[in-house]
Amino acid sequence: MARPHPDRVRTRALDFWLARSAIACVAGLQLLIVNDFSLGPRWLAPALELALLLPLSVATAWNQGRARRATTDAHWAEVHRHYRLIRRMALFMTALVTVANTAALVALVHALLNGKAAGGSTLLVDALNIWGTNVVIFALWFWTTDRGGAALRGHPNAGVPDFLFPQMTFGSAEARAQFVPGFVDYLFLAFTNATAFSPTDTLPLTARAKLLMMAEALVSLLTVALVAARAVNILA
Repeated sequence: MARPHPDRVRTRALDFWLARSAIACVAGLQLLIVNDFSLGPRWLAPALELALLLPLSVATAWNQGRARRATTDAHWAEVHRHYRLIRRMALFMTALVTVANTAALVALVHALLNGKAAGGSTLLVDALNIWGTNVVIFALWFWTTDRGGAALRGHPNAGVPDFLFPQMTFGSAEARAQFVPGFVDYLFLAFTNATAFSPTDTLPLTARAKLLMMAEALVSLLTVALVAARAVNILA
């Protein structure tokens, strides 16, 4: 029986391209680290990320095309199965980026505390780089984990929301039900959490969301309060 159901998955291409662009941006930032704070050769982590990004982008675009053509329950079951596999691959890539950025932060703090940093100016540049990378990384974490991931967030049977966005609390019941956050919403959430070290207009609802926000705030606090402040003191 033909049952087209456009709400079963999200196929809005812009969000997916913004997320893939974010990975490319992170790879570029990692190459711009001034001091030698990378795990292995400087090019290794960016190369691995870009190598994963290409098949992930192709698989996402292919499955979105399948979703737009799906008409039966069997078709939708295959689409959902492939989205779950793609999501796992995206989570693995995000974890890889997180490990690389955390290693850079640990190496930077270690160099600073042991007096091995090349100079205040390079410390400041690397601190800003790590802070910006941290914002993008956690935007990806939020975007990938909330309500089962980006593709299934609009599904009528999607999981419990991890975040309470303002659009989910005002307006008509229909408008609240139709609101589905996009990548920019999660990027804004990550940016405000990294600058305020706390929720602003969007609240975490689940333990997973709270732990992710705590981790991001901790990295941001270390970068801003310890590394950047010390770099400014060295410059002075």
